Amino acid sequence: MQQIINFIIRNKNFLLFLLLFLLALVFTIQSHSYHKSKFVNSANFVSGGVYNSVNNISEYLHLKSQNQLLTEENNRLRNLLFNSNVNADSTFIDTTKFGLAYKFYSASIIKNSYTTKDNILLINKGEKDSIKQDYGVISSKGVIGIIDKTSNRFATVISILNTTNKISAQLKKSNHFGTLTWNGQNPATVQLIDIPVNAKVTVGDTIITSGRSSIFPKNIGIGVVKDFEKDVAENFYEINISLFNDMTNLEHVYIIENVHKQEINNLLDE
Repeated sequence: MQQIINFIIRNKNFLLFLLLFLLALVFTIQSHSYHKSKFVNSANFVSGGVYNSVNNISEYLHLKSQNQLLTEENNRLRNLLFNSNVNADSTFIDTTKFGLAYKFYSASIIKNSYTTKDNILLINKGEKDSIKQDYGVISSKGVIGIIDKTSNRFATVISILNTTNKISAQLKKSNHFGTLTWNGQNPATVQLIDIPVNAKVTVGDTIITSGRSSIFPKNIGIGVVKDFEKDVAENFYEINISLFNDMTNLEHVYIIENVHKQEINNLLDE
């Protein structure tokens, strides 16, 4: 308290001047409408800038929670999308009333490799999150890979850029399907084999999952035809596919569980 009193005594002349100046400013603003309007506009400008800055900071601090909400909403929409069907007559059939066919779980990639021939990813979800071996993994753009090993909190993913990975894929414009592989060379390009030469293939054709396995639903994007050639001896095309995903720049993924997977596999194993 004594320090405050000493400060006031030392600076009494300046403080008196400041007080008189503020009083004069208030009287001037109150007695002149022009000055008053200018002051109000200036005050609004300053306060608006402050509130905008505070809002920007607040939005930044809440990005994580907002991203989580968006991810959950994406999961909900994907569940609706892949658990419904449209037949040739465009009649909507909601299969959810018969039980979900697919469930989706969100995850983040915490390790990614793309420079070897047998690339593996690591995600931050595991057995405690209901993640199991042979679940499909996708991003918002398309196929990423297949769950390989799981621990309580983590799981490894066999990347689409893995020479051991085989995924059933097809031309979107027809029902001609084959096997998606990778030759271990370009991380932006994979190969589609076993497409018969009687299929009509053109550069730019979209390639999707075929739905002919218990891992991926049909219609998940993979990429587009980059180039192709006929293997005359085998009567099949050898097609290079430019991936939709940039496999060198991945962060958020979705894991797909086929609810009927075990039942399907049991029948196939008989």
